[in-house]
Amino acid sequence: MVRDREFREDLYYRLNVFPVYLPPLRERKADIPELVEHFVQQFADSMDKTIETIPEETMRALVRHSWPGNIRELQNYIERGVILSNDGIFEPGPLESCEPLEPEVSNPTLEEKVRREILAACQRANWKLGGPRGAAARLGLKRTTLFHKMRCLGIARPADPWQD
Repeated sequence: MVRDREFREDLYYRLNVFPVYLPPLRERKADIPELVEHFVQQFADSMDKTIETIPEETMRALVRHSWPGNIRELQNYIERGVILSNDGIFEPGPLESCEPLEPEVSNPTLEEKVRREILAACQRANWKLGGPRGAAARLGLKRTTLFHKMRCLGIARPADPWQD
């Protein structure tokens, strides 16, 4: 866009001083319940509705969904769901599946649970592993222990989309 003079070059360089990588929603499954609750409350308030219950089955389906449209798709889906809901219960319409849903593992192994916890901590820490706010501190581990566990579990930092 800078090349085509559709975006100011100086502004691009000012904004690019500190790039922020935010993984797609499908990689942040742990964030979905909080986002759902927030959006349900936000839209219910704006529509003067009271929604007291989000059924557990509905929440599980929302967490399993791949959300190819990311946060905007989730937000639009929740808004439609609030419109359709009655009697204080969040009852959205069926989810359209663009990609196959991840199967829910009924008895995950310890290794799978550890892997999920490490991934979630890394994502919450924006892939900063060391330091007081890093993933290692969030997990109560030494930084070197976290590196070792990540290597053993095949967890790697995602590629930075800002680098060529």
